[in-house]
Amino acid sequence: MLSAEHRAIVTATVPILEQGGEALTRHFYQTLFTDFPQVKPFFNQAHQHSGEQQRALANGILMYAKHIERLEALGPLVNTIVTKHVALQILPEHYPMVGASLLKAIREVLGAETATDAVLEAWGAAYGQLAEILIGAEGKTYQAAAAAPGGWMGARQFVVAAKRVESDEITSFVFRPVDGQPVLGFTPGQYIGIRVVVDGQEQRRQYSLSAAPNGQTYQISVKREEGGKVSGFLHANLDEGDTVDLFPPTGAFTLAQGSRPIVLISGGVGITPTLAMLDQALETGREIRFIHAARHGGVHAFRDHVDGLAERHPQLKRHYIYAEDRAGDVQADAVGLLGNKELGEWLPQSRDVDAYFLGPVPFMQAVKRSLRELGVPEAQTYFEFFGPAKALD
Repeated sequence: MLSAEHRAIVTATVPILEQGGEALTRHFYQTLFTDFPQVKPFFNQAHQHSGEQQRALANGILMYAKHIERLEALGPLVNTIVTKHVALQILPEHYPMVGASLLKAIREVLGAETATDAVLEAWGAAYGQLAEILIGAEGKTYQAAAAAPGGWMGARQFVVAAKRVESDEITSFVFRPVDGQPVLGFTPGQYIGIRVVVDGQEQRRQYSLSAAPNGQTYQISVKREEGGKVSGFLHANLDEGDTVDLFPPTGAFTLAQGSRPIVLISGGVGITPTLAMLDQALETGREIRFIHAARHGGVHAFRDHVDGLAERHPQLKRHYIYAEDRAGDVQADAVGLLGNKELGEWLPQSRDVDAYFLGPVPFMQAVKRSLRELGVPEAQTYFEFFGPAKALD
């Protein structure tokens, strides 16, 4: 049980985490994978090499320590963690492995003089409380998915019903359940977990659903990442007729209800969830601005699809910007990087909009700053990012 003394000790460790949190989490992952190799399929090793997962975990630990006295302030972060865990099927039995590795890393990185027995006891109690919160929330989500029409728990086998090249880098995969039964509905903007075996090793990833729900199939659209083990396997080895395991859809990056104009802004493969969101938005009759940034026309996926929707729906206006002006590409509306000038021209005159944006972190940082500078209320901007909003400033 987390006592007042435990809380005080955890709070006192915040300055240490602020200075060396990433080094701690880097050692934590090394310890976790060495002591419990069975959890490696849950982690993207490319993100390990880039440091992205270490920074994300360091941020989560820091936020938890800072708000240990008022955990309600962690609501959005906890919800993001829960949906990520559910997509990969993190289960209660995995938490003790993580807890043991975290405490071991704290002792080994900080040393016995700083990470005393009292500090480890406090962090053990704190981790236990956080694990209890996450396990409870995840359990409810698993049960709800299993009980809903077309739902299931754990892995379900799907066959690749279609494979389509969408651009030089992005390929779509349509999955149909092997059992022939209906599939669980989802809210556009959500993602689904997939389990494959690559070079004899299990791998799990989550990918945004890129087509509106139809009750029969799911579609994901995957960018072939340089050095990406799973994306490379999907592009090169997964063909129509092959089977994979999918986990139920989840995610919190979804459209808010209302009557304000909707602005969907994407960069690169960030376009994938906005496609399903666009289909949903068109049904509401609300004014829509669809803005997409790509390096060049060759990597711009789904342009014909969006153009066709714009021709049929007067409330939809679409704008494209390419970083490179390549000969032979279909012309974009602007060339360069998306900034205040383009957004100022393409946003509705009234900045009272609901704006959603997704893409590489530098892209989202730039968009977030531009929206704020152009007068879009920050409470009406939405993005998918495992970290504090200020990290995008």
